[in-house]
Amino acid sequence: MSMLEPSIDDLQTKIKSKYTLVTIAARRARQIREENKKVLVDNPKSNKYVGLALEEIMADKLHVKNDSN
Repeated sequence: MSMLEPSIDDLQTKIKSKYTLVTIAARRARQIREENKKVLVDNPKSNKYVGLALEEIMADKLHVKNDSN
């Protein structure tokens, strides 16, 4: 997975706010790293924590409550 995939445009179809998107991805990446949480996607392309979190968002495995943006 390159730095361009998934693209910000694709990710914003899942979570509208860029700020919320970054916050959720960072929190999830921290969970995977520090709490050894299981990755929610099968056959992830990324080997980096933030990339894994973004893949989970694209796969509709992570959702935001009350995303008004």
